[in-house]
Amino acid sequence: MTGTRTGTSARAVTAGALMLGWIALLWVLESVDLATGQALDTYGITPREPGELLDIVPAAFLHSGWEHVASNTLPLLVLGFIAALGGIRRFAAVALTVIVVSGLGVWLTAPPNTVTLGASGVVFGLFGYLLVRGFVDRRPLDIVVGVVIAVVYGSLLWGVLPTDSGISWQGHLFGLIGGVGAAFAFRRPRRAPRPVPPAFTA
Repeated sequence: MTGTRTGTSARAVTAGALMLGWIALLWVLESVDLATGQALDTYGITPREPGELLDIVPAAFLHSGWEHVASNTLPLLVLGFIAALGGIRRFAAVALTVIVVSGLGVWLTAPPNTVTLGASGVVFGLFGYLLVRGFVDRRPLDIVVGVVIAVVYGSLLWGVLPTDSGISWQGHLFGLIGGVGAAFAFRRPRRAPRPVPPAFTA
């Protein structure tokens, strides 16, 4: 029992440190961006330009102002922490998948002459991942976590609709798709059933 508690505590500390570091990085980058006259905004994604494919990853860590980064901070911290509790390597694979799928979706479908950046695609991806992970892995506790997340953050789903021209619904939609896909791609292997010992009769 003690070993299990120690392992759980260690995972929680690691997950918390990872997400606090991620959030700190977002705020530092936004500070640098504002101090340099939005110089980092050039790393946002401009659609259908081949050279912009290199900006898919950095765009997920950049924002267009304090309000923008602040709006992503709490959901990214909460959802990222919960997802990272399942293991850092698995979380890293999920996060990278979400970033790439969301970024490619923006690159392919966003309106011309626009620049898209921000961590909201990651937020939507983690939301989708946590929503279905328990069902994919067949783990009752994770199913409960998914239901709670659906109740608390379910309103995020409105963000995948093209209701505001100033918000990248494409990044949200493809981030959500990437998160759901990652739940299947990185599902936990199922344990083989224990063999039943043969019955002997006298």
